[in-house]
Amino acid sequence: MREPSLAAAEKRLRQTALSELAHVALVTLVATVCASFAVQAETISGALAKAYVFSPDLNAARASTRVIDENIARAMSGYRPTITATADVGVSRQERDSLGRTPATSLSTTPRGYGLQVQQNLWNGNRTVNSVRQADSQVLQSREQMRLSEQTLLNNAAAAYMDVLRDTAILNLRRNNVEVLEQQLRQTRERFNVGEVTRTDVAQSEAALAEGNSQVIVAQSNLQSRLGNYRQFIGEQPRSLSPAQPLFKLVPASLNVAIANSQKDHPQIQAALHNVDSAALAVRIAEGQLYPTVNLTGSYAQRWDAQTPGLNTNTASLVASLNIPIYEGGAVYAVVRQSKEQMGQARLQADLAREQVRAQVVNAWGVWQNVGPLLASAQARVRAEEIALNGVREEARVGQRTTLDVLNAQQRLLAARSEIVSVQRDRVVSSYSLMSSVGDLNARRLGLGVQNYDPTIHFEQVKGKWIGTRTPDGR
Repeated sequence: MREPSLAAAEKRLRQTALSELAHVALVTLVATVCASFAVQAETISGALAKAYVFSPDLNAARASTRVIDENIARAMSGYRPTITATADVGVSRQERDSLGRTPATSLSTTPRGYGLQVQQNLWNGNRTVNSVRQADSQVLQSREQMRLSEQTLLNNAAAAYMDVLRDTAILNLRRNNVEVLEQQLRQTRERFNVGEVTRTDVAQSEAALAEGNSQVIVAQSNLQSRLGNYRQFIGEQPRSLSPAQPLFKLVPASLNVAIANSQKDHPQIQAALHNVDSAALAVRIAEGQLYPTVNLTGSYAQRWDAQTPGLNTNTASLVASLNIPIYEGGAVYAVVRQSKEQMGQARLQADLAREQVRAQVVNAWGVWQNVGPLLASAQARVRAEEIALNGVREEARVGQRTTLDVLNAQQRLLAARSEIVSVQRDRVVSSYSLMSSVGDLNARRLGLGVQNYDPTIHFEQVKGKWIGTRTPDGR
């Protein structure tokens, strides 16, 4: 039996009001989520500061730079003398027999002594000079690799931060979508009970709710994965993350400026150029093995009971020696040729690094330029889908649309809102990616408010050390 027309009209009005309230609740809850992020302040700058200080990956890169610093001290040892001390003590017994003509005699002594030798290289084909210069190039290369690790970490950490924000918002959207679909299903069942809709409409609402629950499960799984990435790069679980803004003031003004800056200052290119310098010096070091070597050796020795009891000797000497290589079996020549090939390879790798960086800049610039129009398009789509949903509901109210039409319109609006969340994430991340591709993404440029790691401190502490096994930090 159908209800009287007046009662049916009142019921429809009540159902429509509930539906509109659910729709408004969806929008309000999303706004509330964003507002709650803003109130509780874990900012992207704070997260990046934690990553900069505590990241094992970046700290490992810093440790690698400190390892390379010791190459300077090793190369500088060629300028310094080598000092060797020796000492010995023993027992000697001699038996003398003159074939019976005289009595046999024996002689026991305790030969002992010590010595000191100092050797100083005067010239070795400039191998020491070139080794020091090569070690210096290796240190500079390691610093650039550390800088590359820093900007890679900051870029990944920024992406992880925004991924958590995006997936949290999408999860909330899908949970609210389930609430709306549950309300829709209740309304549809009530209308079915009074004969206004068919069993098909109920089944369509039930299917939409089941799909909505599946979307929530997928969104929860995606968020869990992003939480793992966040902890990997930043070092702790996220609590409440506030919204982030793109780096509008830091990105280059044009593509040409971005390319020029990257070619001049990108750590990948700078590291490759320092590698070329190191390879060129390796050629000179290898060639130095073909030149003469001049050494100065001073020695002093004191001995007791050298040959007979009571015979003590003192010996001192100062000797200059010249060692001229004639032929080494061809091994040195092979090393020289090999070093030259490695130098050519390093130059090609530097050219490749320039082209790779240029391609990264062009790609990142394209994404950065396109994300603005994409955001405007997504916002326009949300507005259009909201109007469309309201229209479909009004038409369904007078019987011109089906329940399926309403459900489809709701899903299109959900997809549009999810898209705008994703585009907002891409807008922020693309600005960090562009700065990274240019080679200008670092803690100082971002103003993270942390004490910047200075690799020159350790370098100055170890480069001139003559002795000592302890590291500057006491290990």
